[in-house]
Amino acid sequence: MLNPLKEEEKMRKEVSSKHDHRFCQIAVNMGFITEKQLREALNEQIANDPSNRLRPHRLVGEILLEKGWLTNKQIDMVLTEASKIIKMRP
Repeated sequence: MLNPLKEEEKMRKEVSSKHDHRFCQIAVNMGFITEKQLREALNEQIANDPSNRLRPHRLVGEILLEKGWLTNKQIDMVLTEASKIIKMRP
């Protein structure tokens, strides 16, 4: 029998991963961050994976904001663009 909490965590990771990927692509395409900054933030996200630690999963945008590579306004712009893409999909 599958553990419902583990299944929920797995599903949350998959959804978060998809959204993180889209967020990252848009942030780079808009020129807000570099590929190098993105790689560093993704490496930090992986290092903070809750399966390795008790700390909850951190979003890439949160890491980029903490490092000063994105502003709150830029995050809002990226999220607005991402929501437009989501609405366009069937």
